[in-house]
Amino acid sequence: MKRAKLFSGSQAATLRKVLKHIGRYRLLVFLSLALSAATVVLTLIVPILIGRAVDGIIGAGAVRFDVIWPLLRGIGICVALTALGQWVMNAVNNRITFDVVRDLREEALEHINRLPLSWIDGHPHGETVSRVIADADQFADGLLMGFTQLFSGVLTILFTLAFMFSQNALITLVVVAVTPLSMFVARFIATRTYAMFRLQSETRGEQTAFIDERLGGLKVVQAFGREAAETERFDEINDRLRDCSLKATFFSSLTNPCTRFVNSVVYALVALTGALTALMPGSAMTVGMLTAFLSYANQYTKPFNEISGVVTELQNAIACAGRLFELIEAPAQSPDLPGAEPLQAVQGQVDWRDVCFSYTPDRPLIEDFNLSVAPGRRVAIVGPTGCGKTTLINLLMRFYDPDSGTISVDGRDALTIPRRSLRAAYGMVLQETWLKAGTIRENIAMGRPNATDAEVVAAAKAAHAHSFIRRLPEGYDTVIGEDGGQLSQGQKQLLCISRVMLCGDGAATEEGLHLPPMLILDEATSSIDTRTELKIQSAFARMMKGRTSFIVAHRLSTIREADVILVMRDGHIVEQGNHESLLAQNGFYAELYNSQFAGAEQA
Repeated sequence: MKRAKLFSGSQAATLRKVLKHIGRYRLLVFLSLALSAATVVLTLIVPILIGRAVDGIIGAGAVRFDVIWPLLRGIGICVALTALGQWVMNAVNNRITFDVVRDLREEALEHINRLPLSWIDGHPHGETVSRVIADADQFADGLLMGFTQLFSGVLTILFTLAFMFSQNALITLVVVAVTPLSMFVARFIATRTYAMFRLQSETRGEQTAFIDERLGGLKVVQAFGREAAETERFDEINDRLRDCSLKATFFSSLTNPCTRFVNSVVYALVALTGALTALMPGSAMTVGMLTAFLSYANQYTKPFNEISGVVTELQNAIACAGRLFELIEAPAQSPDLPGAEPLQAVQGQVDWRDVCFSYTPDRPLIEDFNLSVAPGRRVAIVGPTGCGKTTLINLLMRFYDPDSGTISVDGRDALTIPRRSLRAAYGMVLQETWLKAGTIRENIAMGRPNATDAEVVAAAKAAHAHSFIRRLPEGYDTVIGEDGGQLSQGQKQLLCISRVMLCGDGAATEEGLHLPPMLILDEATSSIDTRTELKIQSAFARMMKGRTSFIVAHRLSTIREADVILVMRDGHIVEQGNHESLLAQNGFYAELYNSQFAGAEQA
């Protein structure tokens, strides 16, 4: 029952997981325990030597230097060995702690790569970052304190009791009788701090997510004059973090003074009992022995202060570790089927059969979707916002899997194809650009890291990015920051278009490009000026020749040359045909087209 109160079921489960990770370094743990035991024994020998030295001072002018000098040398040797042992032990403990935290962070990052996009989309990015960075750091602090103080504290208590019992059983029993009071105080406080530290960790994650989100959208915040409102919202979160942090810190700060009070009581009882025993006629208790016992009383009670502080920190560490393990143990995306064979010599036949999908069960999006795309066909997908255009792309790439129905590539169900192989068959350019911190060359060659300089330049020329890259200070070796740094949105999109020119696994074209067998262009020219867009459209036309292509576009001028235009509304194909036939139907597509161009044509 006592353990259940100190560590709840979830805490105990988290603690077992932590111990499992620590178990990977059992040799270092054993070395730490051995060094801890050695330093404790050496520390306990010193009071005995000091007591004997005190007994060697008989009186004025009667100091026995022949006894004292060897004892002083012994004390010096013990102190030096203790210092050396503690230094090595701290180095070992630091190694264990940071290796364990490194492993957890690696597991977290690897697992993030395996998480389904539904999990990523459902959790704020800043909160996830907080788990991997801030919570891991807090866990490291608590774990390091546990290694440096918990082991030594427990061993000090056990060994001190053994030494004291060997010298005087009565005084030892007095010390043991008062010990439960200190343990009760420590447990009483520790059981009330876990929930507070858990709340503190969650609120800190919320604050990190808020800051991350607002930094990403700072231009929008300033454009709409929301600085004051966002500052007020931040202040509200910051105040909640302050309140829960103060409560957690207040309760955890009670531990030390409360246990020190109990320790002072123990010290006073040892001094009183020892003094009375020494005054008894025929008692073997000497002044030196009493001095040693008082030192032991300090050494015995001091670990209770440290252990109580460690328990409080462990509450915080376990709370942070729990959030980290929640991330690591979040359900991963369904694994590839056993024996799944990768695609070979992709032709580009894509078929949809009775596909149904929704992001949430209570809001159906795509229902009974059927489509057959022949190899080399250019398929444009148009429709109002929220009709399911980008969702089709997510299903093609298996970022999400359909709730029912099948999507097949070259006659094979996409669920039977390894995700890596399926995604390698597509080259994709999205409306949202993403560039990593690095050189221009590294960003273009992301899909083919071993691409030659000539291939990188050829891809940039094909995407009409070469001219602005040449004007950069270091050309292709120019280092850009996260998400493109100072590049314009159009320039960033040109680099993303260049990237897709090299992502294929097949042989190079005459221009030195490595094009994928299928293409997905989701508003790929949305941030590019009209003049450059015309050049890009011609490049896309050459790139799409003979390749199955899916084009999502709001600007209908970009899809006139598509072989098939799918007009979507509410997750269904409401019209299908080429540009001229759809205009002739005078239906929904004609309505969309006229809404964009009727005014311009009249002008």
